[in-house]
Amino acid sequence: MKRYEGVRQGRAVIVTVDGRRLNPRRDLWNHSPTGFEWGYGGSGPAQLALAILADHCGDDERAFNFHHRFKWAVVAELPGRGWTLTGSEIERVLQNLQEVELLVGGVA
Repeated sequence: MKRYEGVRQGRAVIVTVDGRRLNPRRDLWNHSPTGFEWGYGGSGPAQLALAILADHCGDDERAFNFHHRFKWAVVAELPGRGWTLTGSEIERVLQNLQEVELLVGGVA
């Protein structure tokens, strides 16, 4: 199971997956040329949500379709100093988001 971690070192924001730097996936969408952020709902958190989901899902389309909802459900709520997310936690959130989408008549 993958483990995602975010830490602050001075002014630097470092996000890893299983100890290696997380690819920001700006090839899918460039929300934030300045990098990742968390703890609010801006462009840095959107980039982080997209990168986490692209890595976790291995499905760029699914990651793109859910990253804004994941940003608000998870990334905007992450504590400022640092955090850890596991693959199973991410999958639980995705399942909940998908169920909500189906309830309101969307197609997942």
